Amino acid sequence: MAIRNSARTSGLALALGLSVTLAGCVQSRQYADLQFTPPAGDYKLLVLRPDVTVGSLTTGGMVEPRADWTDQARSAIVAALRAQQLARGGQVTIVEHRNEVAGVSASELADMERLNAVVDESIVIHKYLGDYLPTKVGKGLDWTVGETAVSLGRKSGYDYALFLHAEDQVASTGRIALAVLGLAGCAVGFCAPNVGGATQLDYASLVDLKTGEVIWFNVVRAGSEVPGIKFGDLRTPAGAAQMVDRLLNRMKPGAAVARQAREQR
Repeated sequence: MAIRNSARTSGLALALGLSVTLAGCVQSRQYADLQFTPPAGDYKLLVLRPDVTVGSLTTGGMVEPRADWTDQARSAIVAALRAQQLARGGQVTIVEHRNEVAGVSASELADMERLNAVVDESIVIHKYLGDYLPTKVGKGLDWTVGETAVSLGRKSGYDYALFLHAEDQVASTGRIALAVLGLAGCAVGFCAPNVGGATQLDYASLVDLKTGEVIWFNVVRAGSEVPGIKFGDLRTPAGAAQMVDRLLNRMKPGAAVARQAREQR
């Protein structure tokens, strides 16, 4: 099961990363429930343990996961999340271990994380990769985590749950050297094919724990044509803060709410 999930996630990263690798840019796109309003005031938010993977992009273009880099990145992301949420207000708890939520067992929290991961992957496939579902056209976000999320809200007392997924690649010395050789060849009239640089894929979902519905979703993709050029290294405090800012600091209201606001101006 873990191998299948890893392969599926890697496939999503590859498909989402192709366009930005060629363009060398940062792209983001949000979707929200039609009636979504960004949380404000005295809300209670549960931020689940970030799902993070950082790997080395080898000379041959394979990505080798690095546990030490992943731990570094997760710690930096959690710190960045604390700072970001503190500035927004509300009562926020960031879970680092599954036994930290009063009234909820570690196995229940693990079930919630696994179910939400499947739902999030479905959203990426059907909202971002072009495999659109006719029954969901014009509905904004129309996905739910169901009774599992409602039960979590009832037992924990939280209003919302936030999930974050981040994948980052660090080009190896060999990968960078291969790109440099290719560029150097252009000086003598032979340009080798561009081997491409690393990509970063991040996405987040906000779940209403009263209804179980996914009410907001955002994807951020970053990439470069040249290995060694980074768009924020998730292992560093600055890179993690940059990613969290791109992903969470500009929540947009749902289409119906935005339209009503325009009409009232």
